Amino acid sequence: MSLRKLFMACILTVSIGGLFLSSVQAEPKDVKLSDEQIEEMKGLQKEAIEKEKQIIEKYVEYGVFTKEKAQKIIQHLEKKYEKLEENNFIPKWDHKHHMKRDKEAE
Repeated sequence: MSLRKLFMACILTVSIGGLFLSSVQAEPKDVKLSDEQIEEMKGLQKEAIEKEKQIIEKYVEYGVFTKEKAQKIIQHLEKKYEKLEENNFIPKWDHKHHMKRDKEAE
């Protein structure tokens, strides 16, 4: 009886996993936000970056990060924001980038 329960649990897990994987699809490439939507996203992204900067500053205060490390992280956040702004606040999730990094690690 225990083996049957284990088998059913495995089947259920695979089924649920398959549902999630099938729902992940490529983003449409021709999506454009309206000016109003761009302004809204711009405000939200700025708020998020400012909050992240506050968190990083707290980590420096608590001794978790050095000032140099914090500055590097903040520069990365600012570059990320600039990239979003260049793309009219439509994120570009390029999986090739991750593959490149994986190859460099070999």
